[in-house]
Amino acid sequence: MSTRPPEGEGDADDRKRARVDGGDSEALPAGWEVRMSTSKNKPYYFCPATRKTTWERPTEPAPTKAADAGKNSENSQQVKVSHILAKHKDSRRPSSWRQDVITRSKEDALERIKAIRKDIASGSVEFADVARKESDCSSAKRGGDLGFFGRGAMQKPFEDASFALPVKGLSEPISTDSGIHIIYRVA
Repeated sequence: MSTRPPEGEGDADDRKRARVDGGDSEALPAGWEVRMSTSKNKPYYFCPATRKTTWERPTEPAPTKAADAGKNSENSQQVKVSHILAKHKDSRRPSSWRQDVITRSKEDALERIKAIRKDIASGSVEFADVARKESDCSSAKRGGDLGFFGRGAMQKPFEDASFALPVKGLSEPISTDSGIHIIYRVA
């Protein structure tokens, strides 16, 4: 299972998957693990059952998927989205599972995302299928699925767009430090 530190939708290479000692001898509440973000070089907390991440040390047991199921309406505290990312040479990490060094311009990445969005919106292709082939994010192997997340877990423009979308809504292109995205809200 791939993990995602709170800073957003970065590649799996950005993170160590090994558990780390958070430097605190007090036991974590049930359902949480401590992991290390290599991009921030600091520990974060991860719940494998819900894939929730947070920088703040949890004080309550981790929610279960069943407990989260009632929280995912359009006015909820959490959303579930899939996305397609087109990185560019000025992205915070201009490489991906698809390409070691990304040299495309931001404008080219935007045009690529616009073309992909047009195909998805027309119904000629399925979002998950395109994500698996075209996304520069490691979530491509899951059809772009980022799972559930709450406020503060993603880069602000990505978070704002995700929470603003209706369920089954498809965003316009969204620019973040990671690149250009289109987002599909699942729940």
